[in-house]
Amino acid sequence: MKNFETLCVHPLLDEKNPDGSVTSVIFPSAAYNYLDSDELRYPGFYSTYNQKRLGQIIANLERGDWGMVFSSGMAAISTAILSFLAHGDHIILSRDLYGGTWKFAEDELPKRNIQYSYAENTVESFEANLKENTKVIYIETPANPLLNIVPLKGVADFAKKHGIITIVDNTFASPINQQPLLHGIDIVVHSGTKYLGGHNDLPFGALASNNPAHKSLIYTTAKMYGGSLSADQCYMVERSLKTLSIRIDKQNKNALSIAEYLEKHPAVNKVYYPGLPAHPGHQIALQQMTGFGGILSFELDVSMENINVFLKTLSLIQPALSLGGVESLICAPATTSHKNLSRDERLNLGINDNLLRLSVGIEDVNDLIADIRLAVLNVI
Repeated sequence: MKNFETLCVHPLLDEKNPDGSVTSVIFPSAAYNYLDSDELRYPGFYSTYNQKRLGQIIANLERGDWGMVFSSGMAAISTAILSFLAHGDHIILSRDLYGGTWKFAEDELPKRNIQYSYAENTVESFEANLKENTKVIYIETPANPLLNIVPLKGVADFAKKHGIITIVDNTFASPINQQPLLHGIDIVVHSGTKYLGGHNDLPFGALASNNPAHKSLIYTTAKMYGGSLSADQCYMVERSLKTLSIRIDKQNKNALSIAEYLEKHPAVNKVYYPGLPAHPGHQIALQQMTGFGGILSFELDVSMENINVFLKTLSLIQPALSLGGVESLICAPATTSHKNLSRDERLNLGINDNLLRLSVGIEDVNDLIADIRLAVLNVI
C-alpha cells in the first residue's frame, strides 16, 4: 500500500484515465446502455464513472475495499444507520455527537420505532447499554466539540462478540490521522465538506467499508433516500484530495502549537485537544491516531457578551459554521452547533457558554496566535 502523500496524488494507479489524461475526466451521463455491461451499478442511483471512482478513492484512503459518496454528510450518516436498523431495533450512540446526528437520533429514529441510548466514552459504558435488540453502535471520535476520544478497538471487539454493526464518524480525524477500519470498525462515514473537500466550498458525504456483505444493503437504502453527488462535484473533490495529506500535516502542527499556547494563557480556563497530555483521551489517541487533527476547543474566561466581542475582534480567524478548510474558522457551540439543546443539556455535556471551537487552517501559526492574543486583550 502506498504512503498517504503518494496515495492522495495517485489514488488509482491501476485505473488509467481515458485518452491518457493526467487528471480524471468528468462523465456527466445519468443513463447507460445496460446491454453492453454486466456490471451492477448503484441500483436506482444516477450513477457515473466519477461517483464510483471517488468512492473507491476514499475507500483506499480509509484502507477499505469499497466506498460510496453522497450529496451531504448527513446523507451518508443517515443512510449508513438506516441500512442496518428496522422497526423495534436499538442503537447505541456515543454521547458526544455532531448536532445534526443528535437531531437525527432524537427526531427521526422515534418515527421508525427505533430505540436509542447514549454511552460515555468507554467500552464499559457501551456494554452497560447493550440490549437484546441492539443492532448498531455509532461512534464519533474525536467528537464535536470537546474532542473526546472513544477506544475504537475495544468497542469493535465488544460489538463483534455480540454481532453488532459499528459505524464511526471519522470527520474530525480524516483518513490521514485515523483509519477506524484497521481497528475492526465496520463502516466509516465522513462529512466530506470538512477535511476531504478542505476549502469550505464542496458539500458532500462519504462512507467506506471493507465488508462486502454491507455493500448491497447500503446501496439499497441509498437509492430509496437519494442524495447522489454530481459528476462535476466528484471531480472537484478528487482534485481537493490531492492535497489532503499536506493540508492535514500543516493543520496538525498548527493546532498543536495553538493548543500549547492557549494552555498556558492566563485568560483561558481549559483547552480541549487530544494532542495535549492533559486531555483525558490522550493515551487512547496515541494508540489509534497518527496525528491529532486541526480542531481544538477552549474556554475563554470572559462573559457570554464578551465572547461575541472576542469573535468580532478577530481579524484573521473568521467566525463561521464549518471546519476543516484551509482557512481558520471559529464558533461558539452554545449558540451554533448545539443551540437546539437546553442549557442544562449543554452543561451536562460539558459545553459551557464560554466554549469556543477553533478549526485551524494552514496559515502561518504565528499570525494565528497573534490574532488570538490581540482579540483576547480586547476583552480582558
